[in-house]
Amino acid sequence: MEEGVINKMLKGPLSEVLDQTQLLYDVSGAGNNWAHGHHGYGPRYRDALREQLRRAAEGCDSLQSFLLLHSLGGGTGSGLGTYILGMLQDDYPSVFRFSAPVFPSEDDHVVTAPYNALLAAHQLLLNADCVIPVENQALLDACGRLERSAGAAAGTPASAARGAGEDGGGGGGSGNKPWDAMNGVAAGMLLDLTAGVRFEGSLNVDLNDITMNLVPFPRMHFLLSGLAPLAAQRDVGRMAAPRSMDQLFSDAFSRDHQLIWAEPRQHTFLATALMLRGAAGIGDVQRNVARLRGGLRLAHWNEEGFKIGLCSQPRVGLPYSLLALSNNCCITDTLGALQKRFDKLYRRRLFLHHYEEYMERAGFDEAAEAIGALRDDYRAADGARPAPIVRLRPRGLALA
Repeated sequence: MEEGVINKMLKGPLSEVLDQTQLLYDVSGAGNNWAHGHHGYGPRYRDALREQLRRAAEGCDSLQSFLLLHSLGGGTGSGLGTYILGMLQDDYPSVFRFSAPVFPSEDDHVVTAPYNALLAAHQLLLNADCVIPVENQALLDACGRLERSAGAAAGTPASAARGAGEDGGGGGGSGNKPWDAMNGVAAGMLLDLTAGVRFEGSLNVDLNDITMNLVPFPRMHFLLSGLAPLAAQRDVGRMAAPRSMDQLFSDAFSRDHQLIWAEPRQHTFLATALMLRGAAGIGDVQRNVARLRGGLRLAHWNEEGFKIGLCSQPRVGLPYSLLALSNNCCITDTLGALQKRFDKLYRRRLFLHHYEEYMERAGFDEAAEAIGALRDDYRAADGARPAPIVRLRPRGLALA
């Protein structure tokens, strides 16, 4: 909503692709306050937002879904962003709603980020059909590893390049973070996600297919995304391609290739989508799916739960790439860290007076309870085991 931020975008390299008739801004933003964005700016600009959404929808030949990109750490992306999501549910109930939120890191410079993120996550639970989160810290670490790898290949040190710290975390100074590279990695995930809609392929996957195949229960719609190779588009020319198709599949399920901090192999996979781009055949997929089944913990009621997508158009500069989307119970760790930071502030009732100007305190308790219940659902699925088979004894027969 900040006029200064939008003006900066209009002067940037992406200004030509922005539809200036679809811009909406105010003098100031939401002040890092979810309640201000959701209960203040949302109702104030509801009619203008509805009109812009209507124009965008009417320009589509075949409207498949809405894809919302927003940050959860501040006030506008978390508050107004989730307000728009609720509007979409009311006005377009039959159109799927995807959200790609950016979860704040633990050292986020916004002190109220834990409040904003948890309140927004509650709205994502209520109003989104599919949520594919990314984390700032995971993106930052990925960019640090890529820079060191590229520097090693070139024979030059890369410890300080693009602001990545010695541990790949980049430290706490937001001014040192490689925002362009981080945005590029996240954009690569979105490009692979929508490739089946934009290009031809022997086995394309629509966005609707993702929701239908990867969300076994309505509330459990938070998906993990793994990219292989993991790189921003501008770094593709400086990195080595995967040595084999088998390596590509293995990398996509490794911790270092996830866009959130997670250990997917240590938790249960409820469902998985493998979205390949480039020179790959169904035989490569079948061989690797059979190999993965032996190394992944799959839900006992969905051991065949792999959705396959083959798009013939590769990413620029790469022979092939893979996006692995999975509904994995490791999301409990992400939600748990979010709830822990929230509780640290809420126990002491810090900064609540800023929010109570727009909402009741009960909204905090409701959000915390809902996210806690979601974690319980995932934990129950993570520990679920098949029920023992009980063999019935025929009546009237004596068995030796």
